[in-house]
Amino acid sequence: MQIVIIGGGASGFMAAITAAETYLDARIIILEKNKSVLNKVRVSGGGRCNVTHQPSDLRFFIKNYPRGEKFLRKLFSRFDAQDTVNWFENRGVKLKTETDGRMFPVTDSSQTIIDCLLRAAKVLNIEIKTSTGVKSFAWTDMENVPKFSIQLDTEEAIKADKLLIATGGHPKTSGFNWISEHEHCIVEPLPSLFTFNVPNGYLLPLSGVAVQDAYVKIIGTKHEWRGPVLLTHWGFSGPAILKLSAWGARDLAAMDYHFTFKINWLPEMNEQQVREFLIAEKTNTPKQQINSHARFGIPIRLWKAFTEKAEITENLRWSDATNKVLNRMAELLTNSQFDVRGKSTYKEEFVTCGGIALSDINQETLESKKVPGLFFAGEILDVDGITGGFNFQNAWTTGFVVGKEIGRIS
Repeated sequence: MQIVIIGGGASGFMAAITAAETYLDARIIILEKNKSVLNKVRVSGGGRCNVTHQPSDLRFFIKNYPRGEKFLRKLFSRFDAQDTVNWFENRGVKLKTETDGRMFPVTDSSQTIIDCLLRAAKVLNIEIKTSTGVKSFAWTDMENVPKFSIQLDTEEAIKADKLLIATGGHPKTSGFNWISEHEHCIVEPLPSLFTFNVPNGYLLPLSGVAVQDAYVKIIGTKHEWRGPVLLTHWGFSGPAILKLSAWGARDLAAMDYHFTFKINWLPEMNEQQVREFLIAEKTNTPKQQINSHARFGIPIRLWKAFTEKAEITENLRWSDATNKVLNRMAELLTNSQFDVRGKSTYKEEFVTCGGIALSDINQETLESKKVPGLFFAGEILDVDGITGGFNFQNAWTTGFVVGKEIGRIS
């Protein structure tokens, strides 16, 4: 049996290795259009590779997928985050957990993960063809002949008994034309992890300042999140923003990425409580200049930006501040509003929602319902997770399940 895998990424390698270990007589070939494989693994996590997220109860873990939660639930019963940890540790790669739950190799190098996968592929005699793009494929239901003929960019054709497409997401629907030709439904792909551009924001000079706990809500929608926020030279990033971008991906695209969001920089307090605290400071520290010492643990640069926005002069002391000025400050601290005009890709980690419609997939085996012997894994499916290792877990899980199923005799 010859199994061909299109796509040399995380899901493709997991499928290839699992299939090689499961179907010992199979010949397995990975086709990768780029000059090297596992490129997304290489850049993930700033070059450290965010392999997965800390294992937890499935009920909570599954909630980190804006699209595909129900689809993944049963698959995770076969291969979940703990299985990923065990899989790598059994191959000599120990992972560590950071305070936010993200898991990385203890070496802090994505090359460790790449080397592990390449080493396993070599031991199992998996053939890897790089710089090998695929134009199209044809399928036949004739007996006793290879079911697939895969047309390469070089005009060469490769035969296969079983075929896995694990090419990842694509920013345009046209990138799926070679698959939709086989009657597969494509859910429009859209960016799913991105930062917010605020071109006229008064906080733009504060690039690099971070607040560890803030509440963010997109006005006019149900989308809200609480967590760290990072100020950038183009606007806003950080986990709270990125998670909002994932959950709101389709709504924000419909707005053409023009919307307003608000931030409570002190999520444990409401505006009235903050106002009362600020007014009390007139008595508690009357002689101190307001902008010289930040309150509430706010970074001093951010505090000074708020005081300037509230029209608090540089030398104004607490005792001289009017309630009107302090009311403006309280509003800025609990209800800052910013107009977004566009988005930016989050580092190199381009993630899309959309792709192959899950209704076209056998959810037990990940085999196509349209073309027998054709399988899908990874981000090409209409599944995406929030930042933190969840998209890689989708890749490992779907790759593993395909690897177990792809060699079965139909």
